[in-house]
Amino acid sequence: MKTHRPRRGSLAFSPRKRAKSEVPRIRSWPDYSGEPRLQGFAGYKAGMTHCIIVDDRPNSPTQGMEISVPVTVIETPPVRVAGIRVYERSVYGLKIAYERWSDNLNPEIERRTGCKISGLKPSSDPEKDLEELRGREDIAQVRAIIHTQPYLITGVPKKTPEIMEVKIGGDISSVLDYAFETLGKEIRIGDVFEEGKLVDVVSVTKGKGFQGPVKRWGVITLDAKHARSSKHRRIGNLGPWNPHRVRWTVPQAGQMGYHQRTEYNKRIISIGENGSEITPKGGFLHYGVVRSDYCLIHGSIPGPVKRLIRLRDPMRPTRKFEGKPNMVYMSTASKQGV
Repeated sequence: MKTHRPRRGSLAFSPRKRAKSEVPRIRSWPDYSGEPRLQGFAGYKAGMTHCIIVDDRPNSPTQGMEISVPVTVIETPPVRVAGIRVYERSVYGLKIAYERWSDNLNPEIERRTGCKISGLKPSSDPEKDLEELRGREDIAQVRAIIHTQPYLITGVPKKTPEIMEVKIGGDISSVLDYAFETLGKEIRIGDVFEEGKLVDVVSVTKGKGFQGPVKRWGVITLDAKHARSSKHRRIGNLGPWNPHRVRWTVPQAGQMGYHQRTEYNKRIISIGENGSEITPKGGFLHYGVVRSDYCLIHGSIPGPVKRLIRLRDPMRPTRKFEGKPNMVYMSTASKQGV
């Protein structure tokens, strides 16, 4: 009798290589037509806790009742706009049409670029450049080159900032004005996102190194009947005689973890400026005290503590919430069992 057994492990993310960079790369941005603003932000994962909110999900069995939800704390110190890039459409996709960097860059950015920024010649007249860009009709996107400021917090033991691009959403004419106004200035998370809204979370997962097929793909271990030798944590065979090669679908050992992953439609429970409000007694494990701005995300997110987390406007929102959630209680109990 022919039996049916689904394969072990999903092939959706193959090949399972290590991420090229710990700074996640966002390849697509949703459309946005409101007031000009950044459509993304970045922070550092501090840890998890729980809070009690009033369930405002429509058609929920516990609607209107107080429920306990797990939340992830992301410390989000202000980011600084180091430059702007204007993209035009071409037959090969988006192409850089204009780029301008701030005249007062933070000296800490030298740790990332590896070159001196002091003594740079002043760039061209910004007002003249803005007038020329307003007259162009082939502009597709305007993006801000931002960098984090980890030296403002103590949970992440480094001073080297991360540099990334974030799309500026809105009408092109107003976006250009916004981009030149914010060049060289700081932007806080409260200027980008609102409480109760949905976001996409992009980060690199926790690395687990080189693992075998049992842990990496979930294949069953071989007993004494099927494995006459001492090898039990391996697959039964590498495939048929033909095709005369090992196919890529065969579960084999290799890298596990440290992959870039995106989780869609995570709700922002709260945004604050005083980290002592949500820091547990004794601080978060392996992180410490939250000293800067923060945001609470409903549920868990990829990556270990101290990992860089990028937030983006929802690419495919599933539902809309009315207003911010009513948080009744926030747990600040010690995470060390004290």
